[in-house]
This record gives sequence, structure tokens and C-alpha cells, in this order.
Amino acid sequence: MSSYKLTYFDFNGGRGEPVRIAFHAGGIEFEDKRVSFPEFGEMRKTLRFNSAPVLEVDGMEVTQSNAMCRYVGKLAGLYPEDSLQALYCDEVMDAIEDMLHYLVQTFGLEGDELKAAREKLADGWIKVYLIGLGELLSRGGGEYFADNRLTVADLKVFVQVRSLIAGTLEHIPADIVERLAPGLVEHNERIANDPIVQAYYASLS
Repeated sequence: MSSYKLTYFDFNGGRGEPVRIAFHAGGIEFEDKRVSFPEFGEMRKTLRFNSAPVLEVDGMEVTQSNAMCRYVGKLAGLYPEDSLQALYCDEVMDAIEDMLHYLVQTFGLEGDELKAAREKLADGWIKVYLIGLGELLSRGGGEYFADNRLTVADLKVFVQVRSLIAGTLEHIPADIVERLAPGLVEHNERIANDPIVQAYYASLS
């Protein structure tokens, strides 16, 4: 049996969270190594691509969160076997990564600079991606993004949309998802209430 170790930040969100949920959903044991932001700053230069999460499979390090989602998703039965549905799943995960690419560029900014950058994003790329994701949800049938069931695509969207709805991102309106893609709000509630997701968060308490 393979051994797994996931290294990511010590909070319930971000790129590593869907992988954690998938591991738990599949009943797959893994070491959940959570690091603080200062700890990450010290170890960053030792990591491939200077980024996290990092997944170790039998001691071999792997990067790129979507690759991890696909791999662990397959192990846990949360990734489509049908090629077209897998394509749909990948498209959604890649769209989230594209949106995060723009959002992460605002991290570290302060004051008026942060406000201007976030307001531009809210009326620009975030708007584009939320509307697009709403369309992809409709294509999938309105409840899930692919395969008519829970997949890692749903987990990936859930984690990021939850953050937007919670209003945790300064200068990004908390009602932006409801205004631009109300179906994503319903989707977020659906995934939050899924027994797999609830069992994961219950395991942390």
C-alpha cells in the first residue's frame, strides 16, 4: 500500500483543501502536514516551483494541485471514468486555477493599491470566471459540473466560491457570486451539505 503526505497551509481552504477532502472521502490514510505562513516562507525555496501544496507518494514529491485532484480523485472514485466527463471536470478545475492566478497577484498589496486591484478584479476576471463557471454548471445539469455526481471539480469550486461568499477577500463584494452566478450559491450549499464533505469537516473537530 502506498504512503501519502500532503503539505499545505494550516487553514481550511485553498488549493490543498479539495485534495484533503478527496483523501478522506476515499478512506485513504495520509499525513496532513499543515504549515504556517512563516514556516512556508522558510521552506519555499526548497520546494519545486517554490509553491504548495506538495504531495509525496511513497516519498516522491509531486506538485500542481489539479494533478493531485485528478490522482486522488481517481483513487477515491471522485473523478469521471468517461473521457468526455473527465474533460468537463478538468475544464472546471483549470478555470478555477486561472481565476486564482489573477487573485493571488493581489496578495501582499495594501491600502489603496489593494483596493484598486481587487475592485478591478471584481469587475474583470472574477466576473468573467464566475459567469463562465455558472454556464459550465448549467451544462452539467445544474447540480454538478460533471458525471451527474460529486467529483473533484465540485470540491474545487466549492472551496473557492465558499471563500467569496464568506466575504473573506477584502474589497471583493460578498454578494458577487449571488449577483453574477446564483446557481453557484445553490451549488455551494449542495456540496457543503453532501455527506462526504460534512464527514470531512466533522473529522477535524
